[in-house]
Amino acid sequence: MTRIVDLNDEDDQKLNAIGIWLCAELLEKGADKAGRNAIADEAGVDEKNVLRWVNQADLFSRIPGVSEKLADLLEKAGVDTVVELATRVPANLHAKLVETDAELAPSAEEVESWVAQAKELPRVISH
Repeated sequence: MTRIVDLNDEDDQKLNAIGIWLCAELLEKGADKAGRNAIADEAGVDEKNVLRWVNQADLFSRIPGVSEKLADLLEKAGVDTVVELATRVPANLHAKLVETDAELAPSAEEVESWVAQAKELPRVISH
């Protein structure tokens, strides 16, 4: 699962050892707190890290155009879930993304599209 920015090789191997090879598998198995706790216990990783990885996987798996780097940028700008993305004002979010990393920031139109898509998606992750 090299697409998740802050998932290092060691933790990736730990996830592989318990049968999680793909972001879709991580998202499915880690969608609820019990699943994330099970992943953390079985893999020997911190549950907070599992939640962060699941949130990133959700963003770039379900919002077309959000790459792993853009999911990381969204997190740095304060948006770490699809649900959070759906609540944002596109122009304000775009300004925050530009402020956070002007070179990586997407266009205002892309951000508007992401927010619109997020509003249409069902909640997948429970806390």
